[in-house]
Amino acid sequence: MSRDARWKALLELLVERGRLEVEQAAGELDVSAATIRRDFDQLAEQQMLVRTRGGAIVHGVSYELPLRYKTARRASEKQRIAKAVAGLVAPGEAVGLTGGTTTTEVARALAVRPDLAAGSPALTVVTNALNIANELAVRPQFKIVTTGGVARPQSYELVGPLANGVLGQITMDVAVLGVVAFDVVHGTAAQDEAEAAVNRLLCERAGRVIVAADSSKLGKRAFARICPTDAVDTLVTDTSADQETVRGFEEAGVRVLTV
Repeated sequence: MSRDARWKALLELLVERGRLEVEQAAGELDVSAATIRRDFDQLAEQQMLVRTRGGAIVHGVSYELPLRYKTARRASEKQRIAKAVAGLVAPGEAVGLTGGTTTTEVARALAVRPDLAAGSPALTVVTNALNIANELAVRPQFKIVTTGGVARPQSYELVGPLANGVLGQITMDVAVLGVVAFDVVHGTAAQDEAEAAVNRLLCERAGRVIVAADSSKLGKRAFARICPTDAVDTLVTDTSADQETVRGFEEAGVRVLTV
């Protein structure tokens, strides 16, 4: 296992459990305890975790795993969700994409749609995510609009007044929203309030809103609300979603697609 893959795995385990012991991590990743100690020390230097006697704990209460360290957990679910979401976008539309692993997969699914291989433009993509803009900018048939703003290193998303200023001047047909939590009562949410504010405006400027979220995000709450449930037109999730939770969204007026 490469160091990069090992670090990703360690950080995800740490986010999931809150605390990791050296021997425990070494056993799960099938590497030596010395290797894990060295990894913990190096990650602590980057302020990705807090070193403890014999292990490590998460860095802060509301820890957010940076996008660059996220592995392909639930990769197949996210790819199925992305393909379904991409199918809801019509040629020639203006589509807004927030940041995140699932919306990045949506961007990739749009890029390979045969009916979007040509056009003037085939699609207009508005995004505050630098990584998404970077991936799609090589597609000459896509018109790429970035919001401007200050980049968040955790998510590559642009936030702040500059982003708000651009979004206030445009309208979109559809906004595709990536979230860390979506609850019927509390709505969609992100970890960071600045990120949530830009995503909220993106939704407000769109004719319809699609939430792309795997089942692990449903029924959960997070720090910063993006929009209420009644602002969401469609939720695309995976077939592992709890049926009672799905019914709750449908009763709230959200169209739910499970893939």
